[in-house]
Amino acid sequence: MESISEIPTAEDPHPNSEGEPSVEERRALILRLAASEQLSRSARLRDFLLYVGKQSLKDGCPEINEQEVGAKVFGRQPTYDRSLDNIVRVNATELRKRIESYFATTGAHESLILEIPRGGYKPIFRRRLSGIKPLSEPLIEEARPSLAPHADAYSVAPSRLSRCLSHFLWAGVCVGLAITSIVLLQRNRAMRQSLHPWETKPAVAAFWADFLEIHRETDIVLPDSSVGLSEEITQHPIALDEYLNHEYIPQIKEADLGQDRRSDLARIFSHNLVTFGDVHAAQQIFALDPASTSLHLTVSRFFEADLLKRNNVVLIGGKKANPWVYIFDNQMNFTLDSQGMGMLVDNRRPQPGEQATYVGSTNSNTVVGYSVVAYLPNPSRTGNAIIFAGTDSDATSAAAEFLTSEDQLEKFRNTLHIDRFPYFEVLLKTYHLRGTSFNAEVVAYRTYPGLH
Repeated sequence: MESISEIPTAEDPHPNSEGEPSVEERRALILRLAASEQLSRSARLRDFLLYVGKQSLKDGCPEINEQEVGAKVFGRQPTYDRSLDNIVRVNATELRKRIESYFATTGAHESLILEIPRGGYKPIFRRRLSGIKPLSEPLIEEARPSLAPHADAYSVAPSRLSRCLSHFLWAGVCVGLAITSIVLLQRNRAMRQSLHPWETKPAVAAFWADFLEIHRETDIVLPDSSVGLSEEITQHPIALDEYLNHEYIPQIKEADLGQDRRSDLARIFSHNLVTFGDVHAAQQIFALDPASTSLHLTVSRFFEADLLKRNNVVLIGGKKANPWVYIFDNQMNFTLDSQGMGMLVDNRRPQPGEQATYVGSTNSNTVVGYSVVAYLPNPSRTGNAIIFAGTDSDATSAAAEFLTSEDQLEKFRNTLHIDRFPYFEVLLKTYHLRGTSFNAEVVAYRTYPGLH
């Protein structure tokens, strides 16, 4: 693990004679980038940057390889199998996005730019191209000299006509500025509505405002269907601690299975298997605020416990494919459980008129499914958690649709007779026609106002 103070401070052995950035310039840029809002809240990405940055400052540094980063930054064994564990590549993609975000926003003034080229992990530094003049004060200052001579002429030989012309001129300028301001305000409002459509929907805004505020990081965690397939093949459930420590991979290699089966499992774990319904659920959340830089997509296999404690989190899928749901399992009344090759919803404490279990069914072209939506505090109570889980892929998508629909959220808010949403759970019955959700209704719900 790298710390900021460990980055070398030695003088650059090569003089900065041709405009090449010195060691001290590069080191200072790495420090500013690591302390920026884009990286300060993500310990792993910050450590990633600091490690490769420190290595790049060493004289004659060769290319930094994936195996090295996996061992030094992510605590993997030096000989770990990269085909089964692509944590470095996933985090490198996210790191590149955040570096780009920094130089486009907070670091827009930086004259030196850092990049991590795709296909490698050694940072490169380059000077930012200049020559584009800022569109603020300079234009105003350049306009002043052209007005000055006229002002002097009027002052030398003032007349009633010249004073009237001067008044008309300034009145015209003021009217023009006022019209320009109104037009820009309207365009800004229209652009904001297109980029932040949730702000025009009262019920959606009441629920999602905390998740979509720029100062709050929110991680959207897709399920890892490879885990469910592994459990079905090996007949061995993967416990949460095994999943967190990545102990299931060597266990699979040592399992009492034929070589063909082990090869199949290796191929399964070399891919991140995600269903269309799970992806569609994530897309519906991103559609709420397509310009947001605080929403981050990842897969459960590469999610980290410290992020769960620090950020808002959206967990998609049941605990079989997304073991992070186990952390909330004891708090939930409606839980998704396995039934043979299918899934059902268990109602742990049924109220009058409710069933103990809810099982989906298929009838000709119609598929009836059930999904669970849970809104709970995160383990450290520093943020919030949402869980979407369905008995089938479309039911999971319908759960996300419930929480992003103004009509459905407003109807649910009216049912609760509240303005501010408490923590809650909702059980939905969904109807699908050839894979398309066309109806969803609330079957049961629980509220937990005491958790706030």
